[in-house]
Amino acid sequence: MTAPDAAPSRIWQEATHSASSIVELLDVMWDHARNATKGMTAPGSTSQLRLMYVVDREDGIRMRTVCHRLASAAPTVTRMCDRLQAIGFLERLPSPDNGREITLRLTPTGKEHLQRIREQRDTMLHQAIDNMPPAERDALALGLAGLQTQLHVGHGDARTHQAPGSHTAA
Repeated sequence: MTAPDAAPSRIWQEATHSASSIVELLDVMWDHARNATKGMTAPGSTSQLRLMYVVDREDGIRMRTVCHRLASAAPTVTRMCDRLQAIGFLERLPSPDNGREITLRLTPTGKEHLQRIREQRDTMLHQAIDNMPPAERDALALGLAGLQTQLHVGHGDARTHQAPGSHTAA
């Protein structure tokens, strides 16, 4: 039996730490983008924004599925939906195949709000990535594609890697 190589373990730990730090920084940037949107009432929390991202990805998603995707209890998701519906970002509809279940969909106003946030986010990211040397940009694109695929697989998401520029996660 051979001892595992310490170098890959150290590299993986550094990569994990870097990814975690970047996620935290991006969370702050996204929150800034959310709060900087003008001309519209913004959702009051990052959790509500994450709910909007889930619903945007899967128009007509069942409330039960949203609870599962957000790892949140039904009463919590219901309260978030109440708030988003009150400001005109979300609508609840009966499920077409089961009247006892509720499906969710973003309103045009909700979709417009997400688009503004994404545009601000993309501008921030474009500026940072544009300042990187080409080889680092290529490595980043390849690494992020692989990470996205593994995160989807690890969370039971059957979707495969999406084309660069598409929006998936919250």
